[in-house]
Amino acid sequence: MPDITLTTLVLLCLAAAAAGWIDAVVGGGGLLLLPALLLGLPNVPAAHVLGTNKAVAIVGTSGAAVTFLRKAPVRVGLAVRVGLMALAGSMAGAFFAAGISSEVLRPVIMVVLLGVAAFVLLRPSFGTATADDGAGRPVARSRIVTAIVLVGGGIGFYDGLFGPGTGTFLVLALSAVLHLDLVTASATAKIVNVCTNAGALAMFAYQGTVLWQLAAVMAVFNLAGGMIGARMALSRGSGFVRAVLLTVVFSLVAKLGFDQWNA
Repeated sequence: MPDITLTTLVLLCLAAAAAGWIDAVVGGGGLLLLPALLLGLPNVPAAHVLGTNKAVAIVGTSGAAVTFLRKAPVRVGLAVRVGLMALAGSMAGAFFAAGISSEVLRPVIMVVLLGVAAFVLLRPSFGTATADDGAGRPVARSRIVTAIVLVGGGIGFYDGLFGPGTGTFLVLALSAVLHLDLVTASATAKIVNVCTNAGALAMFAYQGTVLWQLAAVMAVFNLAGGMIGARMALSRGSGFVRAVLLTVVFSLVAKLGFDQWNA
């Protein structure tokens, strides 16, 4: 446990709860949690901050996944297959991360996110209707393969390589590829995100760069936030998720732009 004040610990726990809520609804909780850890632990090596971030996030994501599974029509087998590919992709991305400059990736991701925001704004029906009700009608095999290879492998690789907005990308991609409504896409994304977090956390744990005591305290709040967020997404529906999604996308663009400006 690092030497931090009680005030800092309380603020980190509140940030963990808020990040858990955001992550459960639409992904992107790391947009809040990681900067909070960096600010609260200025003298801690970056690797330990990243490792602690993953240890906290996986708890909240797992809690949200369980909450969704109880009530949302999720195809668990498909989600697990995408998740296993994402786990492999995230480990591969982490392997190459040291040789990639984030200054190069940031503007690319910003352009992609702005394109995503424009698409969602110009397509009001996106994520509100679905060709697959999640309960019985089959999904085309080509879409399943695309989801496993491109969504799982591709976004998993991105998570290991760079990371910000992974949950948001998963929700959007799963909704587009599998024709899921945004609530079901969020539920499915949680299972996939658990796998990507597990792969990254295993690597950080192996390297000994996780502050386990601090992570355990923050994880309790992250779990509570995640479960509350999942319940709200289920009760309020795709319109609510869509609004949060756009808020997170524009916030992520602003954060990446700020980082690029100060790089």
